[in-house]
Amino acid sequence: MSETSTQPSIGDMLLATVPMAKTLNLVFEEAGAERAVVRLPDQPDYHNHVGGPHAGAMFTLAESASGAIVLAAFGDQLSRAVPLAVSAEIGYKKLAMGPVTATAELGRPAAEVVAELDEGGRPEFPVHVAITREDGAVTGEMTVVWTLRPNK
Repeated sequence: MSETSTQPSIGDMLLATVPMAKTLNLVFEEAGAERAVVRLPDQPDYHNHVGGPHAGAMFTLAESASGAIVLAAFGDQLSRAVPLAVSAEIGYKKLAMGPVTATAELGRPAAEVVAELDEGGRPEFPVHVAITREDGAVTGEMTVVWTLRPNK
């Protein structure tokens, strides 16, 4: 899905249509078919009991990054299918402090997913997300399984 100056960016579209992303002040730094990068600024209102970002905020951050890459990779399929998250699993690895960034990558080639849709299937595919601190340490990892549900 190419973006031009007359079309809103994927980040802008998500902020406009997903109120939780806007509530957390997520910053969509990159949203492409190969990779999506979303940042959660350090905000005391969303801290946990140890002063870092709350687990729920980090979940939303990572899920939002997965949604951004899905829209970038499959936005041209929206006239015939709707993307839906099927499941998500997250692991918190290290203490997160300060701003954190989620980087999402498709776990299956987009062309393979579209081919399955072309054959009349309802493809499922994983999106892998790494959550990192400013020093580069991975504080969490998430896998979101998405589907493209064909329109009836």
